[in-house]
Amino acid sequence: MGDVVNLKRFKKRGERAQSANQADANRARFGRTKSERARDAERAKRARDLLDQHRIEGEDAP
Repeated sequence: MGDVVNLKRFKKRGERAQSANQADANRARFGRTKSERARDAERAKRARDLLDQHRIEGEDAP
């Protein structure tokens, strides 16, 4: 037979682990410096501009 497990403890342990994972994700997402955010915004703008330069407009557009 397996070990007896307290379901409340098991549930709380899972909730703590999920909360810790969410905290790590939030730190990575929001815990950046102003210069890092500005750099990422500039990269996104350059990528968007490059994509717009290759856009086909006019009567030939599908």
